[in-house]
Amino acid sequence: MAVTIRATYEGDLRCTAIHEPSGDRIATDAPVDNEGKGERFSPTDLAATALATCVLTVMGVAARKRGWAIEGARARVVKEMGAVPRRHIARLELTIELPASLAPRARTVLERAARECPVASSLGPSTSVLVRFDYV
Repeated sequence: MAVTIRATYEGDLRCTAIHEPSGDRIATDAPVDNEGKGERFSPTDLAATALATCVLTVMGVAARKRGWAIEGARARVVKEMGAVPRRHIARLELTIELPASLAPRARTVLERAARECPVASSLGPSTSVLVRFDYV
């Protein structure tokens, strides 16, 4: 299924994007370390956000299919930029918090789903992705 997103450059290193199916909007700004004001998500922040929300979503799908409750699961992602050979996302460190009450089998299934999410599978070899699971 194809989805169309339209983006417009607003000037001053800011863009607005519209998700056509829903009409939902997001706005971006260049980060301070790349001549922007850093007042909104940067495009690379959105890539990091996409990883975190994708992981939570695919785990949610796996949990729902099996009747497991993971509501309240959280993800924290730290993004580090690199400059060689050019500016890129060098490292994403993702920490996922899941309920401590999950059985060992559930943990295995959910961790596998997380590591195989579409966003993680789409990142190139120049981006290191480290994932940690905490059961709280």
